[in-house]
Amino acid sequence: MTAASLPDLTTFDGVLFDLDGVLTPTADVHMHAWATMFTDLFTAWGITPAYTERDYFEYLDGKKRYDGVASLLRSRDVEVPWGDPSDPPTADTVCGIGNRKNEVFSRVLRTEGIAPYPGSLALVNHLRAAGVPVAVVSSSKNAEEVLQVAGIRDLFPVVMDGVIAERENLPSKPAPDVFAEGARLLGVDPARSAAVEDAHSGVQSAAAAGFALVVGVDRGVGAETLLASGATIVVDDLSAFLS
Repeated sequence: MTAASLPDLTTFDGVLFDLDGVLTPTADVHMHAWATMFTDLFTAWGITPAYTERDYFEYLDGKKRYDGVASLLRSRDVEVPWGDPSDPPTADTVCGIGNRKNEVFSRVLRTEGIAPYPGSLALVNHLRAAGVPVAVVSSSKNAEEVLQVAGIRDLFPVVMDGVIAERENLPSKPAPDVFAEGARLLGVDPARSAAVEDAHSGVQSAAAAGFALVVGVDRGVGAETLLASGATIVVDDLSAFLS
């Protein structure tokens, strides 16, 4: 698709962006951290079948951390106590296992840093210059840290993240709640706004929240999957809206 054949995002009341895989390539860091943690866990516990990349897209991508842990373990018929978010990473609870993964993620992020996708940054700046309100809607509790490390935190007046979702007891994507709350915080009507997502659960969330336009960014999930999940259109990179 060319920019001429795509909707003009400056005509919408607001544009809400997922973070990992849309604004920054942190999905790669998350995938690495999940794979490292679950491979070790499955080996130690004798869980089969072994963890694969498909597990990330099927059970973890776009979900809140603890919900993802519970979902993946359930796929292997493994149930552990939920525990508490304050559980140490050594605890064999859903929260402890999630915190274990987060240690790996934070270590990689601090060591290697992160930069925004150039096309995504260009689009955000284009929208801001046109006076279109923008926000981040992320399931990650690391969203604030990622935005700071990437040097783009100041571009977004609203960051609806996993910390707020947990505090407000909002369910994970694909439920509509996080995108609906993001729109409320930004002061825009989803029916006149656009959402941008790369995960099928996130696309489902935005579609269920009633966004007028749901842009799927195909970073590996597949255009057909994103369209089937409710995306209005799918692009390979957000620079498509500018070229």
